[in-house]
Amino acid sequence: MIKNIDIHTLGRMRTRLNRLYGPNEAEHCLERMVALVGRYGIGLEGFNESERWNEATTLLITYGDMVQNVGEPPLRVLKRFADQHFAGAVNAIHILPFSPYSSDDGFSVVDYRAVDPNLGRWEDVQEMGHGFRLMFDLVLNHVSRKSEWFKNYVANVAPHRDFFIDVDPDTDLSSVTRPRNLPLLTPVHTRHGDAHLWTTFSDDQIDLDFSNSDVLFEFLDLLIFYIANGATFIRLDAIAYLWKQIGTRCIHLPQTHEVVKLMRDLLDMVAPEVVLLTETNVPHPENISYFGTGDEAHMVYQFSLPPLLLHALMNGTASHLTKWAASLNDLPNHCTYLNFTASHDGIGLRPLQDIIPNEELLRLAARVKELGGYVSSKANSDGSESPYELNITYFDALGDHPEIVTDLHIARFLCSQMVAMELRGVPAVYFNSLTATRNNHTGVEETDRVRTINRKKWQEDELEALLADSGSATARVMKEYTRRLQLRSQHKAFHPDAAQKVVDLGSTLFVVEREYAAGSIVCISNFTDQYTELKIDNRLPGINRAEACADVLSGQRYIGEGKVIALEAYQTVWLKI
Repeated sequence: MIKNIDIHTLGRMRTRLNRLYGPNEAEHCLERMVALVGRYGIGLEGFNESERWNEATTLLITYGDMVQNVGEPPLRVLKRFADQHFAGAVNAIHILPFSPYSSDDGFSVVDYRAVDPNLGRWEDVQEMGHGFRLMFDLVLNHVSRKSEWFKNYVANVAPHRDFFIDVDPDTDLSSVTRPRNLPLLTPVHTRHGDAHLWTTFSDDQIDLDFSNSDVLFEFLDLLIFYIANGATFIRLDAIAYLWKQIGTRCIHLPQTHEVVKLMRDLLDMVAPEVVLLTETNVPHPENISYFGTGDEAHMVYQFSLPPLLLHALMNGTASHLTKWAASLNDLPNHCTYLNFTASHDGIGLRPLQDIIPNEELLRLAARVKELGGYVSSKANSDGSESPYELNITYFDALGDHPEIVTDLHIARFLCSQMVAMELRGVPAVYFNSLTATRNNHTGVEETDRVRTINRKKWQEDELEALLADSGSATARVMKEYTRRLQLRSQHKAFHPDAAQKVVDLGSTLFVVEREYAAGSIVCISNFTDQYTELKIDNRLPGINRAEACADVLSGQRYIGEGKVIALEAYQTVWLKI
């Protein structure tokens, strides 16, 4: 029996479908939407009432084959490694695209409903869900040219012959926002003639035409299919470019927002505990537009954080970071950020627009090159180029030397990770950050792609040997990183919905107070390589008035009036009354 069809939700859906496809098609689409309820058993008998997130929610970002062992499916190896090393520190895993693919390390999908046999089977994915919540990618802007969908298009076979966007090459597309310096149209020879298809990212990633409602419903069906196979987080990849309308920028179009809202409406009906996350690596105001009015994405990436934090720690000043964090507006109800410092992609610079002066961005890019990284550039309308993305591991980006790891290097890196744990939202940790991974120059040479520098894959015995060596950077970082995540999970003040106040105590410190019903924690980080002392005063009234407080991280207690907090280079304290 279907219990979850709500008349108000259906009314919203009808309005959205009318905006997308017009009144003649909207009613038919609404019937198709209702038919999705109960698909794969999802939404038939009520739903899980559990909360979407809490103070223990932390995501691990990883490829399915990040840890490998000869003769064993990598997904099983990853599960074993995660059980052994991450239990209690991480409770959710984002398995980056694990379907068969033809390029872009998984983001050119050949078959959305299959698991790449080189990784394992659906049973291995589902087993990962025993002990960890799971995030799947819905790669919906484009599909591989080696997919059956594209092959059917070439052969003029319905319905896929109408799934792609053929544009006259003489059309003026100069207003279209380009994320990469590649041709927007790709010539294709088909049974029904030559075509020029829209390809936002590469000639192997053919954009799909969401003005065709059949395309939308393929992905709505996939959304429910993924939930049936264990997903409790759905990441909408490259969603900003979804809808195309010639004569516009073809980014953030109203129709794109309506599609995301339709997905949210569907989840509200069949699986309201599932979190919808949008991936939009753009300036902050554009990024948070995907919250809508609380009726769109539950969560968006905090894309300004990785480059802003890197800039702050490289320069020993938290001024820009403090000003930005203090300016963040209150979030709509039931919405939050995904706070991260590194991912499988590079460190995007577009989100620093209007936050960091251009000359400081150029110095940041130059420093990354000195540390063995790469800088990807984009073409500007005037013919010039500007830095677009930094390609380097986050661990090496915070080093002093491209080949030497020092105690200060490790302290600076851990300081950066603390900020992502402290800010309002859910922290997400990239696998190669937990392992203090160095720049993978060998991989870049093999693939000829600079993003490979941060995509090292490990042999299990190699990684276990490093972890067994207590003096290695990998062992030191992972031990301390996971310890701090475990401590964080024990305090309600770090609940994603807990209140946040950023306090300016000078350029060398970053200070944020998190407050929940059970109490507050004041987080203070020294952003310099020098010892410093902070005398608590009325700028932190709760700590100042309290007879005593203690540092959650070290256990150090501070008693009486005029408390003085001693901070070593890059040290963080979490002060709890």
